[in-house]
Amino acid sequence: MGKQMPETATTFLTHFLQHSGGYGVLDGGFATELERLGADLNDPLWSAKCLLTSPHLVRRVHLDYLDAGANIISTASYQATIQGFEAKGFSRDESENLLRKSVQIAIEARDIYLERCTKDSWDFTETGAGSRRPILIAASIGSYGAYLADGSEYSGEYGDSVTLETLKDFHRRRVQILANAGADLIAFETIPNKLEAQAYAELLDEEGIEIPAWFSFNSKDGINVVSGDSISDCASIADASKQVVAVGINCTPPRYIHGLILSIREVTDKPIVVYPNSGESYDGVTKRWLKSDGMIGEDFVSYVRKWKEAGASLFGGCCRTTPNTIRGIAKALSSKTF
Repeated sequence: MGKQMPETATTFLTHFLQHSGGYGVLDGGFATELERLGADLNDPLWSAKCLLTSPHLVRRVHLDYLDAGANIISTASYQATIQGFEAKGFSRDESENLLRKSVQIAIEARDIYLERCTKDSWDFTETGAGSRRPILIAASIGSYGAYLADGSEYSGEYGDSVTLETLKDFHRRRVQILANAGADLIAFETIPNKLEAQAYAELLDEEGIEIPAWFSFNSKDGINVVSGDSISDCASIADASKQVVAVGINCTPPRYIHGLILSIREVTDKPIVVYPNSGESYDGVTKRWLKSDGMIGEDFVSYVRKWKEAGASLFGGCCRTTPNTIRGIAKALSSKTF
């Protein structure tokens, strides 16, 4: 989709949803798909390691999700930070170029996908009009806790020494680079606390970021974000930012999503984005996925109607979800009986 669509942040997502049938389909788990394809992500850089070692696998995952019906794909930059790359011995210029590379790979995948679309593919309207569904690229930005790789992205406990200014200084150059790399929007993901949401909102304003953004938070109780901060308070920060065009939840068990949508809807009229994990829980210390209340792989598709009725309009998956998950969501949403 590139720069073909909108105009202003306030109309950007409205126009996208109008051109997409009233809903958007995000991709699913990224790092877990890279691992399934053989990538070794046992590294502080996690999925960003593949920008160095296996860019072809990054492109392959993007294409697999596009084939499954996604029309929003996220870049492999969730764990990609200038500080993280420099700790690996890369120069500042090299680190910044790796951030840009994450967007370039996603753009390449979109171009490849659109080029090979045919009139008989899912990507054309059932009326035979032959108009392609728009595809957006979201530049992914993980939290400060994701960079630390100590599990704090799942607790929001950064300690008293980490202030609002600490977080703004940490994220500033990364936001600048990704905002100017060719993506359609920025996805601030797995935000664990109110402080980091405020840091992002202030950065968008201070840096005059022109492309839209969304904020998505994570929760482990279905009531608050993982730090214990109120989801309503966090969503209100997103609502107050003119550059934030959607707010929602990611990396959270599916069973909590409905209630969180209702809480978010109380404080904002902006589109709501939901992309839960598989229903398992992640132990950030042992780096292992664990059963959640005895369940593994909750059935996403059975939840989608309920989420849509509650007010969500952008749907996808997070950790441990697959192209098959996204295919099921896309088919359900496109069904005339849905």
